[in-house]
Amino acid sequence: MNRLFFSLLLVAVTASAQTPEPGSTVRICDASGCSDRPRNSSSFQVEPSDPVAEQRLAALTVLADKDPRAAFDLGLRYFRGDGVEKNSYQALQWMRNAGERGVVGAQLALGRFYLMGLEEMGSDPAEAETWLTMAAAKGSKEAKKLLAEATAAKKDEQRYYQWREAHRKSWAGYWYTGYTYYWHWGPSGWYDR
Repeated sequence: MNRLFFSLLLVAVTASAQTPEPGSTVRICDASGCSDRPRNSSSFQVEPSDPVAEQRLAALTVLADKDPRAAFDLGLRYFRGDGVEKNSYQALQWMRNAGERGVVGAQLALGRFYLMGLEEMGSDPAEAETWLTMAAAKGSKEAKKLLAEATAAKKDEQRYYQWREAHRKSWAGYWYTGYTYYWHWGPSGWYDR
């Protein structure tokens, strides 16, 4: 008798439950929790652009085409997201631009990028060795030390993986303290420090 009663109760509860039309809502989860929202609603708020920041970026880009140190700065700013949206692809492109034009800091940075891997990009010890050789030839002691690691990494990928994972966390913070900008924004534009 109890089974029959519970079965009927279950059928009644199930029949009375209202389900939304299929496809009329979407489940959205954010910092405040999860909720079902109408499919035709939007919550994206476009942030207004900053004309001063855009002006600075345009001016630094023009300067970077002329001065390899400004290209280094632009690459570093893209890597850090400092005054621009963080963009590892642009960071790498501008660092390569500066490194190819002889900026030792950019060559060292590229050596680090390729030795450690950069975000979605895996490591490439052979490419790291190329950039670190250039920086070491110009007297960078840090590049000489990393060059030995890059050379060893080419020979022993497993040992290199363990070394990279052990050093990766401390290396990430180095970008914010170990490299300084050459160019700074002033009242009349970018100026060389």
